[in-house]
Amino acid sequence: MAKTGKLNAEIKVKSDADNFWKAILDSANIFPKACSDIYKAIEVVEGNGRSVGSVRVVHFTEGSAGVKLVKEKIEEVDEAKKKVAYRMIDGDMTQYFKSFKSSVEVIPDGEGSLVKWFCEFEKASEEVPGPEMTRDLVAKNFKQIDDFLLKA
Repeated sequence: MAKTGKLNAEIKVKSDADNFWKAILDSANIFPKACSDIYKAIEVVEGNGRSVGSVRVVHFTEGSAGVKLVKEKIEEVDEAKKKVAYRMIDGDMTQYFKSFKSSVEVIPDGEGSLVKWFCEFEKASEEVPGPEMTRDLVAKNFKQIDDFLLKA
């Protein structure tokens, strides 16, 4: 298996694109509430947590497969496309990946939205499994956020 790769996921949600996009941008507040089984807290340590250059520290719950903390930096925010891109800069995932970049895009889709997640990665070694588990966690995360928003 290659040390570098790309992975994506498309998740259909019932929330409209504007509301889901606002939740993505407000992840430091929304994610720990909507997905308390995944996130303990998301701490903004630089910037406002919503703009390019912002740095967030994501604290995961105990059941997160050896990853307790990830530090990420926002590299792109495109309000018109409802797209945000970020890069892992520190934390437990660095033992598995030399680089890990992700993006999330929220696209209006009929009654709800289509949420596209994409990542590019370089594994620390050939033995490291790919990030399929991360993709599955992202899909679960987006469904929980959708449920949370629909109940609000």
